[in-house]
Amino acid sequence: MVVGIVKVSLHIPETRSLKSKRQVVKKLIQRVNGRFKNLAVSEVADQDLWQKAVIGISAVGPDSRLVNSLLDKVLDYMEEFEDFEIIQADIDIINM
Repeated sequence: MVVGIVKVSLHIPETRSLKSKRQVVKKLIQRVNGRFKNLAVSEVADQDLWQKAVIGISAVGPDSRLVNSLLDKVLDYMEEFEDFEIIQADIDIINM
């Protein structure tokens, strides 16, 4: 069993409040969940900052190449969005 985790730090320049930030984050999570099944996606840090968000994404699979490829595709998909900029993305693969 292989578990892949990606931590994505986002800058959301157009937000002026926590409410507008949460709308952007909620939309992002819904779009990723709609496109990629069997992933866990959640905001995991910086909930009180209105122009920054940290999203955690995890996937489980039988092969590390498969899981890593899936997480790379998710990041590529996220880069297409114009509501935010990806500042940093760290992928960890855990073989169990």
